[in-house]
Amino acid sequence: MYAISDSDAFPSEREAVQRLAPQPRSIRDTGLADNFLGDLLCKHLHDAGVLDLPRLVERLALAGTVVEEILVFLRKDGRVEVLGQGGGQALRYGLTERGRSAARDALARSGYIGAAPYPVSAYRSLLKVQTIHHGRITARDMGAAFSGVVLTKGMLDQLGVALNSGRAMMIYGPAGTGKTYISSRLIRLFAEAIWVPHAIAINEAVIEIYDPQTHQRLDQDGQENKLLLNEGIDRRLLCCKRPIVITGGELSMEQLDIRYDPFTRLYQAPLQLKASNGLFIIDDMGRQRMAPAELLNRWIVPMEEKRDFLNLGGGRHCELPFDLILVFSTNLNPLELADEAFLRRIGYKLHFDYLKPDEYGCIWRQECERLGIVYDPVLLRYVLQGLYETEGMPLVPCHPRDLLGMALDRQRYLDGSGPLSPSELEWAWHNYFVQLDFLG
Repeated sequence: MYAISDSDAFPSEREAVQRLAPQPRSIRDTGLADNFLGDLLCKHLHDAGVLDLPRLVERLALAGTVVEEILVFLRKDGRVEVLGQGGGQALRYGLTERGRSAARDALARSGYIGAAPYPVSAYRSLLKVQTIHHGRITARDMGAAFSGVVLTKGMLDQLGVALNSGRAMMIYGPAGTGKTYISSRLIRLFAEAIWVPHAIAINEAVIEIYDPQTHQRLDQDGQENKLLLNEGIDRRLLCCKRPIVITGGELSMEQLDIRYDPFTRLYQAPLQLKASNGLFIIDDMGRQRMAPAELLNRWIVPMEEKRDFLNLGGGRHCELPFDLILVFSTNLNPLELADEAFLRRIGYKLHFDYLKPDEYGCIWRQECERLGIVYDPVLLRYVLQGLYETEGMPLVPCHPRDLLGMALDRQRYLDGSGPLSPSELEWAWHNYFVQLDFLG
């Protein structure tokens, strides 16, 4: 919703973010307690030994005026002392004996050493402002996002309407029919930049939100960061693309709640929180270690009320907006996963089926172009009639890529070149599919 790549684009949205997340100029503006920030700064000094103001500003992601205020507070408390000037003429700061003791106590309570966290109350507002459910997807948008993809107009329209509804969707059908590929491509429809905090603070608990494996930053060269600073955006926020999280059979219930590691004394954010304002795909539904009903029941309240209740342990809970596009993908019959009453809650069920010969031919031609192979309609006809029809095998979207790739592998192995032959495709066919004639 806030494309920062064009300085003239979406001025009202940018102004909304500036109003919501202005750069704090004092401890009070951060929304955090002075003791909390003091402990965090002491942990940084304990970790690094000696730091000057510019390095502390960088580590804490706070303005210099705020860091100076924290240092004044700590010096009065006898935890920090000035150790003279460094090579850059900036004053260097270190811990006193009292400060080292306080830092060890703080680390015993929380192992977090990073940027100052964003208060959870402000984070709730940020999630709502950056909602992915803005209902702006059109048929033209869908056509552009799936340009070059072999997909019927009817399916494109179903996907587009489902996205605009804001409801969860279930994509089901046989294996290899493109469910994961198509659903993961939906994120292309949301090219706006969003702001993601390094971490959030829920009372004394700090939960890291930004994950470099999930969030793709848009300010890697530092230029966007400077732009945000000049515009007064809170430095604790990182400008990123909307996230996409895909999880499959490895998913466990523990990954869907806040987890505390007693060894590192760190809180880990659940997957759906990292996917906030983005796309969350639960792939291979029904293959997880828990029963499908148990996993589906986890989403009843978030889907209906658009809010999620996370457990912090010790009887503590936190409510956060549930703002993401939730996609279930499965090879199984949905009725094997849940009853009709629950499936109605999901809203949209989209069936992916096998290809028709002309659709398969389009994909075959695309793969030939991608691999630099001359497209031969005679060879394609042999594959369709001499192999698929003879074997009674359904046409699946991933087959052209795999069969052509394996045929090329064999050709390179034999130092061959030139157009592929029927015998090479037949060799790939027999190595790709499981042969059942050994049973006889």
